[in-house]
Amino acid sequence: MIPAQETGSEGFNAGEVIIEHVSNSSVDHPIFELPTLWGINFSVTKHVLMLWIVATLLFVIITWSTRRYLKQDRPVPSGFMNALEAVVQFIRDSIVLPNVGEKFLNTWTPLLLTFFFFIVTANAFGLIPLFEVVGVLDRFVLHTDHESIINRVLHGGATATGNYNVTAGLATITFLAIIVAGTKAHGFFKHWKNLAPPGLAWPVYFLLIPIEVMGMIVKPFALTMRLAANMMGGHIAILAILSFVFIFGEMFQSAPAGIGVGLLVSLPLAVGISALEIIIVLVQAYVFTLLTAVFIGMAINVHH
Repeated sequence: MIPAQETGSEGFNAGEVIIEHVSNSSVDHPIFELPTLWGINFSVTKHVLMLWIVATLLFVIITWSTRRYLKQDRPVPSGFMNALEAVVQFIRDSIVLPNVGEKFLNTWTPLLLTFFFFIVTANAFGLIPLFEVVGVLDRFVLHTDHESIINRVLHGGATATGNYNVTAGLATITFLAIIVAGTKAHGFFKHWKNLAPPGLAWPVYFLLIPIEVMGMIVKPFALTMRLAANMMGGHIAILAILSFVFIFGEMFQSAPAGIGVGLLVSLPLAVGISALEIIIVLVQAYVFTLLTAVFIGMAINVHH
């Protein structure tokens, strides 16, 4: 069999298409190119842009809705504010209160609410073909230059929470919150003493303390991997299934064969996985928020 590059014809490469979609903007295609300082490239990539969009959108919508609600003479929630209040009350009463306790309820509820709303919004934006619509509009209407900002935006995936750097940043906040929670509840030295139960034979501590320290690191690492892998995995599965159209079309040298596979196999499976992705958007935000509350609660309510 002669490789495609030796025949002068290049076939459809499903791997390249999938990687292009789920990865961040490459170094060659940043949206806004900024100088490198201290060895760090500060250029704005697609995932950075998505984080800015999500953060700005959440700030504007929630701030505007809350202020509008509080300006009423007799505040009665309705419409969007009613749904927002229901979610806030659910997170506070069903996640934060049972794990953190009533004493520190108001201390940690804002952080956990921020986690939930930010993650669920970022996850949901990854399912909206916003940049694909911009690409179609540019191709048939705008016809901008290849190096324009619009064309730079099209490179890379749009699910920011599928980026391990983003989820690691969120998990780092959780890691620091655990330390702060334990310190506020018990004091700095007592918090670290609580890593191991008192009264054990001293040789046991040489084994137990390293295990506990490793456990502190494993908790945020698990949060990082779970969220990013779940958000990236769904997109990879959908793109792999849709690639059947082009793979079978090339295999049989027939466009109708590819279209037939697409209509009978790819389209139903892609729709099903997309429906599952909608559930995963909510579940992963809930799980990250819940586990953060559990870890903070473990630092506050020490039981050996």
